[in-house]
Amino acid sequence: MVTSLLSSLDHLLLDLIRSSNLGLSETQISFQPPDEDWSSSGAGTDRRLNIYLVDLRENRKFRSNQRDRAINNGVVSEEPVPARLDCHYLISAWSPIQNKSEATLAEHDLLYQVTGVLMQAISLNPARLYLSRPALDADWQIHFATWPEPFQNIDLPLTIAPVDGYLKLSEFWHSMGQKSRLKPVLYLIVTLPIALMRTITGSIVTTRITEYWQLGQTTVSDTWMQIGGVVLDSLNLQNDTPTPLSNAWVQLETLTDTPLQTTATDASGRFTFSGLKGDRYRLRTRVAGLGEKVRDVDVPAPSGEYNLSFP
Repeated sequence: MVTSLLSSLDHLLLDLIRSSNLGLSETQISFQPPDEDWSSSGAGTDRRLNIYLVDLRENRKFRSNQRDRAINNGVVSEEPVPARLDCHYLISAWSPIQNKSEATLAEHDLLYQVTGVLMQAISLNPARLYLSRPALDADWQIHFATWPEPFQNIDLPLTIAPVDGYLKLSEFWHSMGQKSRLKPVLYLIVTLPIALMRTITGSIVTTRITEYWQLGQTTVSDTWMQIGGVVLDSLNLQNDTPTPLSNAWVQLETLTDTPLQTTATDASGRFTFSGLKGDRYRLRTRVAGLGEKVRDVDVPAPSGEYNLSFP
């Protein structure tokens, strides 16, 4: 599933600034456009900070054709390595002081303090922020939970006040309305991973057939087979799919219950049996707390599937 992290990033910036010693509450920090309607709506209130996402650009230095391969319940999937997106923010300070000169100085002071908070952070890391400090309110853990597990402990590089600056600053403020004045901004770039769509590439090989030939003969002299399957718990679902059971005892038997081979499933719940002739066999597994499951299978199976599932 493709997951949007932009709102999670907004909350991460919000919570970073709220957790600093600047004394800004959530109501004093805004992400909406700093246009005339917004600036006039805060007249007479305390100082405010506007963090506006003004642009998005792919960071091509991180582009890669590499794919991470995973096996889930016998199905092979490939997930592209996350792309990177540069999120461009313009941070502006706003003061309710009526004296324009004093208001400007107060805004400059707030911008300076915010710059210090961001530079001290060096990079943004959800786990480092949310798990190392006490929660400010009930939203603290909710914001952390919006980050997918692969990205919960990832460093998000920050580019703070790049040398080139924001080249269209005058045009930006003009677009905010005729009464908008040109204000200094802190130009911030945060590099965010983009979770790309996982694709199913097919089922893993569950039957391997090896044929032996003798030199000088045109017919097969012997055939041996290897089969593989997964032991699953269909009552305990993960992402709407049965859970693979690791270290489950599995035995291959004849149809008269004579043991032939015994093994245990690996960390992915998989088991294999090799050195088999084409025939009908019985698979038996036992798992503590779940009991026993038995299944008769043909080798090779027409479906190529040898899974054992509880219940």
